[in-house]
Amino acid sequence: MEITLQNIEEATQYIQQKVDFKPTTGIVLGTGLGGFINEIDIQHSLDYDEIPHFPISTVESHHGKLLFGYVAGKPIVAMQGRFHYYEGYHMQQVTFPIRVMKLLGIERLIISNAAGGLNKNFKKSELMIINDHINLLPENPLRGKNLDSLGVRFPDMLESYDKTLIAKALQVAQKNNIKVHQGVYVSVTGPNLETPAEYKFLQVIGADAVGMSTTPEVIVARHMNLPVFAVSVITDLCYEGELKYVTVEEVIAAAQKAEPALRILMKEMV
Repeated sequence: MEITLQNIEEATQYIQQKVDFKPTTGIVLGTGLGGFINEIDIQHSLDYDEIPHFPISTVESHHGKLLFGYVAGKPIVAMQGRFHYYEGYHMQQVTFPIRVMKLLGIERLIISNAAGGLNKNFKKSELMIINDHINLLPENPLRGKNLDSLGVRFPDMLESYDKTLIAKALQVAQKNNIKVHQGVYVSVTGPNLETPAEYKFLQVIGADAVGMSTTPEVIVARHMNLPVFAVSVITDLCYEGELKYVTVEEVIAAAQKAEPALRILMKEMV
């Protein structure tokens, strides 16, 4: 199934008929990080299954709502629950909401995710600002007919993560005494976690954190020339000496422990 410009426009028009609201920032809330909605003065809420052509989130802790409102007085749209390749969707479905948010008028995209820490300097519940990525997912959201009205056939990924937004985030973190790292995020298919040998491989190729999302959304955002800021919450440690069995509940608990710091960071970034 290939997503067409008509599909994107139909979803956008449906939302605009229901919601008299123009957001300037789009936010994607990752696993265990849905509590940020308490920072949103919500004006409108749409279930994903209401919106034409929208996938439906199947993951525990992902609620499946598109929220419109204000954060610190600024108009935003937030995905409460994202889509993953491992759920069975193809990449154009995974990234469909980013396309729609762009047509709704957003000028920048803020993404959060939960990730495993590969860098030995990382501890659980710390934050890593993503400054680059390695995409190991087997499919690309730009594969197929190019949507020329949205972006060029061969978008450059030299500055996938906006340096100005990263600099602002570092200022916010310093001002609020929030410990942050910077690093490279690597995306893998999942849903299984990696083997010890795979973690070692990911370290060798230059990754600081590993997860199962984010890079498809970033590729599509850059295709549409949307500036991106992304941050990972380190929910488990994936380097020698710290490896242990991990459950979804532990990942969510570690993400929730980091939420107060993440809320401050994301609120001030908006």
